Amino acid sequence: MLEWILILLIIAAVASLLGFRGVAGLSAGIARILIFVVLVVLLISLLTGIIIVA
Repeated sequence: MLEWILILLIIAAVASLLGFRGVAGLSAGIARILIFVVLVVLLISLLTGIIIVA
């Protein structure tokens, strides 16, 4: 999933440089959602790991 985030951020950067604001905004928005999902999954896995070990 981290690969998708990097790909979408690169697409957003290139699209904004070329003036495609719609594509840049869309890909940056999707990347932002994926970053949030990754952080939530990381937090849940850390919390469950701590609870299981304790």
